[in-house]
Amino acid sequence: QVQLQESGGGLVQAGGSLRLSCTPSGRTFSTRAMGWYRQAPGKEREFVALFGLSGLITTYADSVKGRFTISRDSAKNTVYLQMNSLKPEDTAIYYCMARAGSDYWGQGTQVTVSS
Repeated sequence: QVQLQESGGGLVQAGGSLRLSCTPSGRTFSTRAMGWYRQAPGKEREFVALFGLSGLITTYADSVKGRFTISRDSAKNTVYLQMNSLKPEDTAIYYCMARAGSDYWGQGTQVTVSS
């Protein structure tokens, strides 16, 4: 089992920035990738960004490329999602995901971007 603790959501004006953090605990040795997904009201959960721990490869949804950056601080065992140039359509609950055999999810953190 892997537990995930997220933080960093909030309310920001369009064009602003936020940084989300996700720290795993538990059986983290088997984690192969970590990422972020989001779910807006009335919509399905969608992929945002992924960080592969073995090859340090990052992938992004087209909608966030050039604005969001996923990174990892190995010393703190924490994954970050730096979100710049935020848009109202980025408003959603953001979920951290860890892939360790199965996919594990955090409780989610609310990001609200006002126009």
